[in-house]
Amino acid sequence: MWRRYIFITNVSLSLALLVTGCENKTSQCQRLIQAVNEGNALIDQNKGKQAITSLQLSKDLEAMNISLEELKLADPKLKEYQSRFQKVFDNLSHAIAKAANALAAAKTAEASPTGREKIKKARTEIDTALTAAAKTAGKESDTLMNQLNKYCSQSE
Repeated sequence: MWRRYIFITNVSLSLALLVTGCENKTSQCQRLIQAVNEGNALIDQNKGKQAITSLQLSKDLEAMNISLEELKLADPKLKEYQSRFQKVFDNLSHAIAKAANALAAAKTAEASPTGREKIKKARTEIDTALTAAAKTAGKESDTLMNQLNKYCSQSE
């Protein structure tokens, strides 16, 4: 009799772990999309802010990458999207940090020919970093989000 209860208990426990341990594609999609949307919201909220805010945004995007990694997705295609979004946020983080550092350097420039040259160099660095990031990362993010939405809308 006890063997029967032990067997039933083990089977029940195994089924419970199997059901709770295996997320379906839809819930994994929702978690990934939510994390990406949070990262995009960080960027939207901080557009055009000062250097200190931009440095914080860069750090926040780095933290966003950690959050993305911690999703522990099982679906191979979603893992691929996860990795690609991490690269996008990483590229944006580096570009924003570079621009923020250039802006901070420009703010400390003196009113002299050397200072003006420093400001000119900083403007070039800011324009280069942000323009490149906006073009490449922005397009990549949009493309990825469209692909992710298409993939997630397909039936399981």
